Amino acid sequence: MSETRWLDEDEQQTWRAFLWTSRLLNEALDRQLQRDSGMPHTYYMILAMLSEAPGRAMTMTELAAIVRSSPSRLSHAVARLEESGWVRRSKPPNDRRTTIAELTDEGFAVLAKAAPGHVEEVRARLFDPLSRDQVLQLREMLCAVLADLDPDGRTPDIFDRPPA
Repeated sequence: MSETRWLDEDEQQTWRAFLWTSRLLNEALDRQLQRDSGMPHTYYMILAMLSEAPGRAMTMTELAAIVRSSPSRLSHAVARLEESGWVRRSKPPNDRRTTIAELTDEGFAVLAKAAPGHVEEVRARLFDPLSRDQVLQLREMLCAVLADLDPDGRTPDIFDRPPA
């Protein structure tokens, strides 16, 4: 059995800064979206990912992978979005096992109305406290960690490059 490689003081402080920053940032984004648009951040991400898909639609399996959700949790969220009229689910005629989630025009309008406030909150909470060099360094660091966490590349390409 190998000996535990404990975090040194710098690593421990970095880990805790990351942990609390990520939690507080997500809480701030969720509060802003709930307050201004009446939806949780999770629903916003579902709508946003559908808005970027060809035809504003994708399979539930693809959507679950992109938003990093379990199929059952995504199904529940999409059911709520469907009740609001923002998403529609359907079965393609050639594959009754697959379910397609499609962003409705009403859902797109809700997303378009929510987006400016969301972007302002992201900017205020994440980017405004940093210099441009710090933003680029942060991106580089996060990409290195993301590549290690997601070696199969299931996370959407942040640079909008076509898959290799």
